Amino acid sequence: MHTTETGALQKGCDFVSAFMLGFEVQDSVALLRLDDLYIESFQVTDVKMMLRGDHLSRAIGRVAGQDGKTRFAIENATRTRIVIADSRIHMLGSYANIRVARNAICDLILGAPPGKVYNNMRNVAKRMNERY
Repeated sequence: MHTTETGALQKGCDFVSAFMLGFEVQDSVALLRLDDLYIESFQVTDVKMMLRGDHLSRAIGRVAGQDGKTRFAIENATRTRIVIADSRIHMLGSYANIRVARNAICDLILGAPPGKVYNNMRNVAKRMNERY
């Protein structure tokens, strides 16, 4: 049976691209089911151009955190999914949540202390929950 929905092909393309970027199958399937999910990708060097060698590795490590704890904290606070692939960062979530996660990741790349980033994220998430 064929679908008559015009956006089905685009949703299929989004599903495959999300899976190829490194998101889990469940997260990729969420793109098919929900209309307000988006994928955003950027290079770490887009945030700070002068990062090379060890400095670039350190910036990526700051975003990931020890055993992935920082990445998981950002994912849980902003209700997004984050994939760190080499020096590229891919985020999946709603537009507003991606914006909060991107700001937190950019602050970490620029050298902000993780505790300050967590507090800012917690405050923004609290304000977003009050709004809805």
